[in-house]
Amino acid sequence: MNTDVKIIVGLGNPGRQFHYTRHNIGFLVVDALVGKYNASWHAKGITEYAEIVIHDKKIMLIKPQTFMNNSGKVLPALLKHGITIHNVLVVHDELEKPFGVVDVKNGGSHRGHNGLRSIISLYGSDFARVRCGIGRPEHKEDVADYVLSNFTEGTNAVEEEVQKAVKIIEDMV
Repeated sequence: MNTDVKIIVGLGNPGRQFHYTRHNIGFLVVDALVGKYNASWHAKGITEYAEIVIHDKKIMLIKPQTFMNNSGKVLPALLKHGITIHNVLVVHDELEKPFGVVDVKNGGSHRGHNGLRSIISLYGSDFARVRCGIGRPEHKEDVADYVLSNFTEGTNAVEEEVQKAVKIIEDMV
């Protein structure tokens, strides 16, 4: 597993109307890291970024402001100065995992996730991912509405999942 993480990209959609939606759990995780490590978000171009230090290692956190389907557009400016896609960790929602399940995967396909599709189309699939389970709606045609709807599991349950992801990230770095 890739342990040379220099950039963590939380996937989500910008805007208050999307803040607490299932598709934005990547944003919630990097927001939790910013809070835990007393950092601040800054805006530059099509990103919000913050820098934190975990285990004496400087990590850049990114929230693309491009909307999910164009998440990969934030990486060209970042993948400079010896940083490669192998140094990137992407945090995203995962339909194929039940709510509350968080795991790590290296590489693989996008499995219909448009944020991953955007990154993979530009840089290939050889990057680490923290996948935060959001479950799946009963009917496939309901997926778009489901991922853009607010969590129904309750604030404490969402916070527990976010903290699981934070712990996994801290253990990886």
